[in-house]
Amino acid sequence: MMAIAMAGGMLILWLVGNPHVWTGAVGGIAAVLLRGWYVADEAMDEGWTLTTTGLDGPGERHVDLSAIEKIRTIAGSVQIITKSGDKHLIKYQADPQAVIAQIEDAIKATEPST
Repeated sequence: MMAIAMAGGMLILWLVGNPHVWTGAVGGIAAVLLRGWYVADEAMDEGWTLTTTGLDGPGERHVDLSAIEKIRTIAGSVQIITKSGDKHLIKYQADPQAVIAQIEDAIKATEPST
């Protein structure tokens, strides 16, 4: 995203004939960093709660434990993929493997014993 913003800023300055095209790169970096700072509070407030039947997430999202097909880590986050193909991302986890273990334990607890 940052590379695109930098290139876009430089292209616009070049097209309008500005002799200081390099400032577009600085502007692109600043724009991406400002956006990150602006949405960080919002993203950090998003929380998921593990219940006995599923996961409740932001925006009234709910994933039944029985609907979970696959759980994996993606760079400090946990991705949940349902049997219907829906994907949910639990972001900014200090220990993604521990989160996966908790979810897997909850799934096992809901499975009927044989």
